[in-house]
Amino acid sequence: MAISSALCLPSRPHSKPYFSAADCRSSDSGARPRIEMPAASSLRGGRASPLILRFPPNFVRQLSIKARRNCCNIGVAQIAAASWSNDPPAFEGPRPAASSDASAVPEAAGSDGSTLVGGGVDHSGVDLGVPVVQDAKASVVAKTAALFSSDGSLAVHAGERFGRGISTDGITTPVVNTSAYWFSNSDELIDFKEKRHASFEYGRYGNPTTQALEEKMSALERAESTLFVSSGMYASVAMFSALVPAGGHIVTTNDCYRKTRIFIESELPKMGILATVIDPADTESLKSTLEQNNVTLFFTESPTNPFLRCIDIELVSRLCHNNGALVCIDGTFASPVNQKALALGADLILHSATKFIAGHNDVIGGCISGSEELISKIQLYHNVVGGVLNPNDAYMILRGMKTLHLRVQNQNSTALRMAQLLEEHPKIIHVYYPGLPSHPEHHIAKCQMTGFGGVVSFEIAGDLSTTKKFIDSLKIPYIAPSFGGCESIIDQPAIMSYWDLSRPERTAKYGIKDNLVRFSFGVEGFEDLNADNLQSLEKI
Repeated sequence: MAISSALCLPSRPHSKPYFSAADCRSSDSGARPRIEMPAASSLRGGRASPLILRFPPNFVRQLSIKARRNCCNIGVAQIAAASWSNDPPAFEGPRPAASSDASAVPEAAGSDGSTLVGGGVDHSGVDLGVPVVQDAKASVVAKTAALFSSDGSLAVHAGERFGRGISTDGITTPVVNTSAYWFSNSDELIDFKEKRHASFEYGRYGNPTTQALEEKMSALERAESTLFVSSGMYASVAMFSALVPAGGHIVTTNDCYRKTRIFIESELPKMGILATVIDPADTESLKSTLEQNNVTLFFTESPTNPFLRCIDIELVSRLCHNNGALVCIDGTFASPVNQKALALGADLILHSATKFIAGHNDVIGGCISGSEELISKIQLYHNVVGGVLNPNDAYMILRGMKTLHLRVQNQNSTALRMAQLLEEHPKIIHVYYPGLPSHPEHHIAKCQMTGFGGVVSFEIAGDLSTTKKFIDSLKIPYIAPSFGGCESIIDQPAIMSYWDLSRPERTAKYGIKDNLVRFSFGVEGFEDLNADNLQSLEKI
């Protein structure tokens, strides 16, 4: 939405005024527009030139404020409130320079009680690009922690309820679509550079919408800081690149997202980084590797993809920390609702926000949470390389997170019930789900997870063709390469993720058999999903 500097009205075949005085009266300002009829010299061919409505300045100011208020939630960064006239606008000189004394920078209270530095607006306006100062931010964190103890409340309110980088009377956080942020004068810029003035600078370094999202995730993960980026894969790459030095050594597990494994095997060696791959449950191999090598980082998923193996995060963190190694857990399959890796001792927790966190199969993003010290190092790498999350995507993830706890709890329940039924079905050879007593790490999952996730992997009694027939006979789930959304998704990993490898290679190296199925349950009704599953199994 924008307000143009002139409103052109078509000519009418009578002399009655276009608007009565009552029609033109503004309830906000009491101002009436003055209608100017065109001069006789402006008539050409019997047609009048456009008429111009001149509005008093106070009306323009009031309309600007109201427009900003009404439009703040659709990403409008500024409202043009120009003088409504035929005449070209007069040149507007530079704004008065602020004092170089940092204490002279004006402060304004935001609508939520937060302190804005370098100006701000009252409850009726929107101030874009001026974040709360650090002291106010600490106060907001304290208020949030004191009031909200449940993940459900944090998913809805954290990062938004008690202060955000945008002062607005909107319930939802606005989308700030801007590539850069401006400063009042050079002294303010110097204050910003020397950390006496809080602001943003460039879109690659930060955004108010994204900042609200990062604070929400930090609250859910009980983290000091969070960085949101363009994808989960980029989050992994940025983490490795920022924290593992050239010539370093990492330890990882043999069951993980294939693209992560490819990066570890093909890209890290170019930087002289070695990788030791172990079984998720092989703590003895981890101990010996830590003792015999200068290991920088242990990285794994928990649960893993696609066999949903679980790492004893507390034990692994203790072993690694005793040997000076960091621990990063990819918790995408768990989500913050089911598992708190940082509370268990991990240094970093990483997610593909595309999955459960956003939860609607409509946005791609990633994040990594941990201490301010570690996240700052990753942020420095990120600022140079890029991989920025679009603010519109940040808004969609924010919106999706408000129902994270509801969705995940529903998916936990559906997946557990389906896993139990599948395990008893004669046409299913094996079920991989940490909520089942038959799972090799069920005892670990029970101790460190509050729910077991919405994904179940299992093996059909049959070959590649039989498994294809089962999948193709299903009516509800989509055949697609993702998980964690509202819609159920199913795939056959041998085809979806490993089709470029021969059968012996994908079986020997990755354990991927032709009859393996990965089923991500959405939020559809359990009875519908179960009936669909049963009818499909009857056809093989």
